[in-house]
Amino acid sequence: MHPEDFQPTSLNVLRAWLREHRIHPSKRLGQNFLFDRNTLQRILLVADLRPEEPVLEIGAGFGALTQALAEQGARVTAVEVDSRLKPPLQAIASRYPTVRLVFADFLELDLDVLLDMAFGVGSIGSAVSNIPYSISTPLVERLLSHKNRFRQMILLVQEEFARRIVAKPGSKDYGSLSVFVQYHATAEIAGVVPRTVFFPQPEVHSAILKIVPVSPSTQPVENEQRFFSIVHAAFGQRRKTLLKALLAAASQIGLPNDRARVAAWLSAAKIAPERRGETLSLEEFARLANTPPEPLNSPEAL
Repeated sequence: MHPEDFQPTSLNVLRAWLREHRIHPSKRLGQNFLFDRNTLQRILLVADLRPEEPVLEIGAGFGALTQALAEQGARVTAVEVDSRLKPPLQAIASRYPTVRLVFADFLELDLDVLLDMAFGVGSIGSAVSNIPYSISTPLVERLLSHKNRFRQMILLVQEEFARRIVAKPGSKDYGSLSVFVQYHATAEIAGVVPRTVFFPQPEVHSAILKIVPVSPSTQPVENEQRFFSIVHAAFGQRRKTLLKALLAAASQIGLPNDRARVAAWLSAAKIAPERRGETLSLEEFARLANTPPEPLNSPEAL
């Protein structure tokens, strides 16, 4: 089959191409190729792209989403790590001059350089991707580390991962990743996608996740490093009370290794020491981080 004849939205054509070129989808790379036109349209509706908006796509695969974005009028920079997929992607790029291809590992690229190339120096754009499941967490963390460069992030991810992102305090899905994303952005699940729209089919359903960065953050925090140290300590030992979890990580957070003083610090932030970290809201974590512990040489500590 000639690359020009390849249609990424045809399952029969996709299977034929894989057989002809003896390509086996890589589990290590988390390759589940999206081919369903209806799902592509759902993603585009959620993205609601502006005319000629620059878009970063990570994990282009066979280019079904790449082509759909280009047909919508987007200026697409598509990143793909698997060089075996060059022929079909290059065929799409030859049909759509607004598509730029980058064959590299997204996690190893200089993101500042990539975004300047994709969006223009200092400009913003959108990320729209069917992201490889195997790198979901580091990928989202990396995008949000450059959140000022993004208008939005529309990501097709495992449903379980999406539910962790939007989880509320007290739920089994709520964790440090939930707090991290919800601190940097607003997030919502815009729809669930069945596993049957991928080849090969994953074992679970997916979800369209919409993340809209907030700058500087959704909660005022005086020291981000301290804030996230507290969050990680609180979730590091989920079965322990907040008092015990924070006491165990006292040196990492800059706290005195003293039970009574850590308890007093929690009380000063109006948080009961016997609570567990998974019950704290983002606002409570921020309040705790903004409440200074008693200085080591304070009269109360003597």
